[in-house]
Amino acid sequence: MKIVSVILARGGSKGIPNKNIIDLKGNPMISYVIKSSLKSKAHETWVSTDCPKIKEVSLSFDARVLDRPLSISDDFSKSEDALLHFAENVEFDILVFIQPTSPLLLSLDLNKGIDMIIHPDSAYDSVFSAYKDHWIPRWNSNIKPHNWEIENRPMRQEKDCRFIENGAFYITKKNNLINSQLRYSGNIGICEMPNYRSFQVDTYDDLKLIGKLL
Repeated sequence: MKIVSVILARGGSKGIPNKNIIDLKGNPMISYVIKSSLKSKAHETWVSTDCPKIKEVSLSFDARVLDRPLSISDDFSKSEDALLHFAENVEFDILVFIQPTSPLLLSLDLNKGIDMIIHPDSAYDSVFSAYKDHWIPRWNSNIKPHNWEIENRPMRQEKDCRFIENGAFYITKKNNLINSQLRYSGNIGICEMPNYRSFQVDTYDDLKLIGKLL
C-alpha cells in the first residue's frame, strides 16, 4: 500500500505575496510541512505548484515536485482540481493532502491520521484534521443570544462540543478521490489536533503569532 503526500502550493497568493515561501523564523514557510511529511509514514512527499521559485525551494528541502498547469492554478481553481491532476500523474493508494499554511503541523499528527486509514480494523475511507470547539455564549449582530437564552444560560459541560476543520491535512483513498472528486468521501473520520497547533497563516498577524509559537 503506497502512501503519498502532496502539498498544494501555487504562486499567486494575494493577501501575502509569495506566502507559501515567505520567511518564517529563518525558513520558507512551506519547509515546515515538507519536513513533517518527510518524517511521517508517507512514502513520498510531493509539492504541486505552478511557481518556479516554489519548485526550487521545495526541491532544496528534498520534496518531489509536480508541475501544475496554469489552468488549474488561478484564484478560482479548486484544490480538488489539483488533487485530481496529481492522481493522474502519480501512483499511490492513499493520498495525504497537506496545506503549506499550517506550519505547526507535526509528523505525529499525520501518522495519527494515516493510522486511522491503514489500521486493519479501520472502516474509514477518508480522514481530516480538526480541533475541538467547546461551547461559549455567542451573540448575533442584533445583540441577541445565538441559540441560547439569557434567562437560562447553559453551562459549557451541558452543551455538546463541535469539531472545526483546521485545514492542516486531509487523507483519502485514491479510488474515493477519483470517484467522488472530493478531498473526503465515504466513511469519514476526524483526526483531532490541539487548538494551539491549528492556526493557519492567512494574514501577517497570523504569521507573527505562529512565529512566536514555533
